[in-house]
Amino acid sequence: MIPEQLKIALQGRVAAAITTREAAVDVMKELQSHYGWLTDEAVGEAAELLGLSPLQVDELATFYEMIYRRPVGRKVIHVCDSISCWCACCDDLMAHLKARLGVEAGGTSADGMFTLIPCCCMGMCGDSPAMSVGGALYGNVTPEMVDRILERERRG
Repeated sequence: MIPEQLKIALQGRVAAAITTREAAVDVMKELQSHYGWLTDEAVGEAAELLGLSPLQVDELATFYEMIYRRPVGRKVIHVCDSISCWCACCDDLMAHLKARLGVEAGGTSADGMFTLIPCCCMGMCGDSPAMSVGGALYGNVTPEMVDRILERERRG
């Protein structure tokens, strides 16, 4: 159950929106932030706040790559696989990350620290290949950079 203060803030966001669907992504992101991922309970709470069915909220949630319908690591790594990053060998970057983390795409490292997810364009086409770790963007990424970034992120 979401805290009353968060519920009031979300109700305010929904009320300020022209349509409830306009507020849907913000509501889902806030609930995800609270729970760590968009749990079934959170989907139900979002549906209630938005006046939608849980199925409609789930459909929206599964459309957006940054909304997680299953548990994720403490930091999510997104690797851009759009055309610019693909031309800049993002597949090599992804292969290096899979080997370093011991996971396949969509998997979470054994220590629960990182979840690896490919994603569409990150808007960094001029600096490809690109990735983000915990929301921090990185461009012109090389395997050597990945090793340094992972080490820095592990140290916190």
